[in-house]
Amino acid sequence: MSIIVKIQAIFCKKFAQSLDTFGFIHYLCTDLSHGRTLRGGQPKLGSITFTSGAFVIFPPRSTKISAGETISNETTKNYVKSITTFDFPGCKCLVICGDIHGDFNMLVNKVCVQHQLKDALVIVAGDCGFGFERKGYYESTFNRNNKRMREANNWIMFMRGNHDNPAYFDGKTIAYKRFMAIPDYSLVKANGHTILCVGGAISVDRVYRIKSWNRIVMNQRQFGHYHDEHDPLAPNYYWKDEPPVFNDELLTHILAENTIDTVITHTAPSFCELKSKAGINSWIREDPNLVADLDHERSIMDAIYSKVKDSTVSHWCYGHFHQSWHADINGILFKMLDIMEFYEIR
Repeated sequence: MSIIVKIQAIFCKKFAQSLDTFGFIHYLCTDLSHGRTLRGGQPKLGSITFTSGAFVIFPPRSTKISAGETISNETTKNYVKSITTFDFPGCKCLVICGDIHGDFNMLVNKVCVQHQLKDALVIVAGDCGFGFERKGYYESTFNRNNKRMREANNWIMFMRGNHDNPAYFDGKTIAYKRFMAIPDYSLVKANGHTILCVGGAISVDRVYRIKSWNRIVMNQRQFGHYHDEHDPLAPNYYWKDEPPVFNDELLTHILAENTIDTVITHTAPSFCELKSKAGINSWIREDPNLVADLDHERSIMDAIYSKVKDSTVSHWCYGHFHQSWHADINGILFKMLDIMEFYEIR
């Protein structure tokens, strides 16, 4: 069972205005000590009700874990309760997309015009481009594209990559009817599939990006402009909490409660392409810790694979490497997506 917690009317109004959220908003309370979930019925007077054909389940109390942070036992104990589930009962087509690097307009055009998708959910597997501009830029971009997406009844979900500010991916900062940036370890249910989404990766160009941003900040200060270092959404070129996070206990709980058939990550396990580091020798010379960090990044994906390999997972999609490749490995079809490449999971 689960219980839908009512939200007071005064809060509903502010919440709806600030998020323009989609579907029905459910607050899922899970009693882990008894291994059961309490659930009630339809929201009544004083609750938020939407009609876009999707609903989201947020935990009643979430513990924010930054990507790359070492998770203590106590933190994990709290975080294990914070599973966010997005359900799209109206979805009839599920598509995974490679990196888009900020080209949101082209993505919408490709979805709605080039491929003329209808009732489709598109999940971008990281490197969306959040964080290089101010938040208002993304809001205006989505507002401009909202009509086209609404008329086709399509949705786009964004996972974080290494060219994204992780602060945008809390499930609330970008949470519109047709566009949403989701947290790591989110579950997405659409078109008969249950998908696990885990973002994050290491930037091979991080030294260059840090130096470039520092030069911009210095130039701004010369003209009396100061970068707000305390604003988590302030524009930047690099975010130190970019790596993926392995949360063993949370993943164990997810697999125990759900039948997952698809995994989407930004990077990939070590046995998948791209394996060679020959193309990044120039970055390695500038960054003495890069190779070790890249190996650790892939080991995190290996750990996730070890948890899901004996489950019902049949597909694993990822981007990051700007190439296209696929292979069946131990019964799982691994698919690497090039920039703006589409892959439909039927």
